[in-house]
Amino acid sequence: MGEERDFDRDKDRDRRRSDRKRSRSRSKDRRRKSRSRSRDKGNSFGVDKKKARRRKQSLYWDVPPAGFEHITPLQYKAMQAAGQIPATLVAAPGMAPVPVVGSTITRQARRLYVGNIPFGCSEEEMMDYFNSQMHACHFSQAQGNPVLACQINLDKNFAFLEFRSIDETTQAMAFDGINFKGQSLKIRRPHDYQPMPGMSEQPNSAVAGTMLSVVSTVVQDSPHKIFVGGLPSYLNEDQVKELLMSFGQLRAFNLVKDSATGLSKGYAFCEYFDINLTDQAIAGLNGMQLGDKKLIVQRASVGARNSTMAAPVQIQVPGLQLSGGAGPPTEVLCLMNMVTPDELKDEEEYEDILDDIREECNKYGVVKSLEIPRPIEGVDVPGCGKVFVEFNSVIDCQKAQQNLTGRKFANRVVVTSYFDPDKYHRREF
Repeated sequence: MGEERDFDRDKDRDRRRSDRKRSRSRSKDRRRKSRSRSRDKGNSFGVDKKKARRRKQSLYWDVPPAGFEHITPLQYKAMQAAGQIPATLVAAPGMAPVPVVGSTITRQARRLYVGNIPFGCSEEEMMDYFNSQMHACHFSQAQGNPVLACQINLDKNFAFLEFRSIDETTQAMAFDGINFKGQSLKIRRPHDYQPMPGMSEQPNSAVAGTMLSVVSTVVQDSPHKIFVGGLPSYLNEDQVKELLMSFGQLRAFNLVKDSATGLSKGYAFCEYFDINLTDQAIAGLNGMQLGDKKLIVQRASVGARNSTMAAPVQIQVPGLQLSGGAGPPTEVLCLMNMVTPDELKDEEEYEDILDDIREECNKYGVVKSLEIPRPIEGVDVPGCGKVFVEFNSVIDCQKAQQNLTGRKFANRVVVTSYFDPDKYHRREF
């Protein structure tokens, strides 16, 4: 009997084990089917949960740092290759990390020099004026104000504007010559400006079309640049501009003034929007009597060298008698329209100019001596702004005169004339 009871207990234990196994198996099947239904339900709408999660917009990728908002990855790489951005911003092992701010790297390309500003204007007024102009001309590329800061130098009558982006800075170049409180502003790139790789340095053509009322103060060298000489010194910019605009809308105009007195030197340069007006204006203005003077109007480059190779360019400047050429040949050559008194004040720049001119003149003969009178504060220095070169012979001087007349020096057209050797040695410049 005892053996039968033991047999029955074992049999019951085996049955309970078998039931538990079947129960666990059925539970697994239910969970597996539940997961399968869940996947099928998600896919019934064509949505993959993993893919849906990937489509969520990243909060970190493609978010540019300050100062790089308008720079594409390709432009950034080009800037790195040009050495304008450090190749890596991660410090070497054992070295302290160096903080690099994006806005600082691009700052020199986001600043503009503004000259001839009205006396007494404040930095806030300048910023408000340029911000309103940027918005009015649709040059602003985002919400908010494009001009971030302004620094005014009251002593020297100029200011620097800092913009938030490089593109907006370039578009603001179109405001060169704009009238602010009765003053025609001069807008330039600063001296430390370096072009950014892959970015334009000039406003696009669409911008130029919207700025017909603004006449630039920078007359670029081109076959259509016009020289206007023989202007009475009492005529101001507006009067000369009015005379020229009787033939059509000007693209650019610059009345050359004495840097010390601010008075007109009697000549100017201009260019028309419609290049077809160039010849009409020259024909209509050249020889025109103004007071006791006659206008001398011609192309600054006399067209192009391709079509006129017969003779070097002769630019006529009021006060110089060049109708018969450069005068009787001597061994002393006077070079004009090359340097300004301000450029001669700095010792280092003066030495650079001296070496540059001597090196070029030595190509045409032996240079015995070279004189460039420098400005002295409170003293009217004779010949200041002119260059005098003494050659070993008249033949050498003639070679130099023929080759240097009409050449460009610091974006100016060189004017030449022979000079009396006796006056030169007595320093009667």
